[in-house]
Amino acid sequence: MNIHEYQAKTLFQHYGIPVSENGVARTPEKAFFLAQAIQKPGISFVVKAQIHAGGRGKAGGVRIVRTPEEVRSVSEALLGQKLVTPQTGKDGRVVNRCLIEHATEIEKEYYAGLLLDRSSGELCLVTSSSGGMAIEAIAEKHPEKIIKHLFSVKERLSEEKALEVASTLSGDENEKKAIARILIAMVKIFLELDASLIEINPLGRTKTGEVIAVDAKIQFDDNALYRHPEIEALRDASQEDPREKEAQDQGLSYVGLEGNIGCIVNGAGLAMATMDMIRLAGGEPANFLDVGGNATKDQVKAAFEIILKDPHVKVILVNIFGGILHCDVVAAGILEAAEEIQVKVPLVVRLEGTRAGEGRDILGKSSLRIQTASSFQEAAEKAVKAL
Repeated sequence: MNIHEYQAKTLFQHYGIPVSENGVARTPEKAFFLAQAIQKPGISFVVKAQIHAGGRGKAGGVRIVRTPEEVRSVSEALLGQKLVTPQTGKDGRVVNRCLIEHATEIEKEYYAGLLLDRSSGELCLVTSSSGGMAIEAIAEKHPEKIIKHLFSVKERLSEEKALEVASTLSGDENEKKAIARILIAMVKIFLELDASLIEINPLGRTKTGEVIAVDAKIQFDDNALYRHPEIEALRDASQEDPREKEAQDQGLSYVGLEGNIGCIVNGAGLAMATMDMIRLAGGEPANFLDVGGNATKDQVKAAFEIILKDPHVKVILVNIFGGILHCDVVAAGILEAAEEIQVKVPLVVRLEGTRAGEGRDILGKSSLRIQTASSFQEAAEKAVKAL
């Protein structure tokens, strides 16, 4: 689950990570009054569009202005509009809030990120002495500037280790201590709130020598939200694909893409491989959809309903390897869905594993336009041909 920058900065403040004085506004007038409240002589303002996507600065969603009147004008131009960034896709995201804060005169930009390294099962602190908007380009062209530090979840991040990491960024003793305190706080947030990613880009040193989080990004593990109702309350459904929310409510995992071949698969790995095979066959998947290993007929039906809400879907490929999930249950769900919601696009179905024969028999006796396949490649090729 993602949260907005202003929400992440509130959490940062609670854990002792310095941020600029700020407030959030839903209307231009509120933005104007906030700017007046935090105004200081000679200090400009930053107006930041609040959406769940990066690349806002390059898309015009981050503006530096000098007066409260300009804050109001820029907020009025952003609020209610769609902001399109490299991370939103062509449809963009609607800006419903603006963060208003003091502009920070930064002398040096760093990068700090924290996530779980799945290969080792340890926490991975990623740092760079070159932070800012070009961090992706730096990672690609100068990977030696991106440093990874692994440490045990049980041991957390000791002060000694934090200072060691900070020394790769700065040689100034006071600055190293300030960075180390921020890194330790990041780890505390990550573990106490079940985060899956924390990112500060940039982590900036100001002209007065202070080290602050100029930007803030936190993602949380959906599977742990039952332990943190206060975090779940921060969810902004307006920033999420309604199909993804519907799928989540049905116990399904769905991510919308931009192709025209809908996919219904059991298992995340099989779903990824299915999408790869579609592309190898010359097609484009319209979604990732994992019904899981214990889906019911109702869940299979729900999967069809969600996929068919995408007007770009022209074919549906069902790829099931039966284990705990029996293929005859899937077949019955397909027929029920097709009858109740009138599936009018071609269906390509591959059933293998537990009760695959029974499942194929069920489909074979129906009058639906269903093509069956026995292999990955055949299923993908038939789906592409059906277009």
